[in-house]
Amino acid sequence: MELRQLRQFVTLAETLNFHRAAERLNMSQPPLSVSIRRLEEELGAALFTRGAGGVRLTGAGLAALEEARLALRHAEQVALVAQGVQAGERGLLRIGFIGSATPRLLPRLVPPFRGLLPAVELTLRESTTAAILDGVAAGEMDLGLLRYPLLRPVPELAVELLEPDALVAALPPGHALGAARGPLPLAALRDEPFVTFDAVAVPGLSAVVALACQQAGFQPRLRQEAVQAQTVISLVESGLGVALVPGVSARTHAGRARFRPLAEAAAPVIGIAMAVRRSGMPPLAQRFQVLARQTMRQHRQVGSKSTSGPLFR
Repeated sequence: MELRQLRQFVTLAETLNFHRAAERLNMSQPPLSVSIRRLEEELGAALFTRGAGGVRLTGAGLAALEEARLALRHAEQVALVAQGVQAGERGLLRIGFIGSATPRLLPRLVPPFRGLLPAVELTLRESTTAAILDGVAAGEMDLGLLRYPLLRPVPELAVELLEPDALVAALPPGHALGAARGPLPLAALRDEPFVTFDAVAVPGLSAVVALACQQAGFQPRLRQEAVQAQTVISLVESGLGVALVPGVSARTHAGRARFRPLAEAAAPVIGIAMAVRRSGMPPLAQRFQVLARQTMRQHRQVGSKSTSGPLFR
């Protein structure tokens, strides 16, 4: 049984006339008669009675008509879904992201994407940079939003910086350096205990912090490690030490910690990057990639109010 035969059966059932049905199907009448007869033989049941007054549906034909229409609708839907996925308009998009992407980046990217492509099923999975790199490379994720810079290159992935950022100093409430304003020389923290990022779970940030301190002429005295930036800041608020954290984390923190920008030479460029496969990238990932670039370019051109607000207090 072929979809072509079902379409011919439905058309004949709607017209009850071989000549009119053949015209609607853009074919001649004899091949239509042969095709309907073969369909009846394949089903083992007569679908029509034929007489001088035309054709009528049999009981079997009436019962089969709705199922035939349903099968044709399903076939059309399969085609629409396949074409939509191929065009990057339908289907499933799996995005891995780090926690730092949730305060500003995801709220900027997800709503316009869903507004543009409402039929797309979006799956968001929070993870670490290392796990996201592995997931995108293995095809378990279609796109990743992860911490930049990377400690290890992944040749099969293309990684681009999406949201640039810089480290800032997080200081406990009442710290002597917290009351001042303006850039802080990192060397001023050489004698302070540090709360820093776990070197195993967050190797990129951990390495960037260590390198910044090394360039400032000292090795940070580690007192406590944590995984999430907000946890690091909370430990600073508890008086366990000072820390270097991404500026975006400072902007979204509502606690009592004090933040100071670092002197330009001590503020390495960090941020959140977008990672995709160099080959075999799904069309939906391509659509998200283009939209993300456009959205972030617009935000950089307009300027974010949050960057000009009272960050360092």
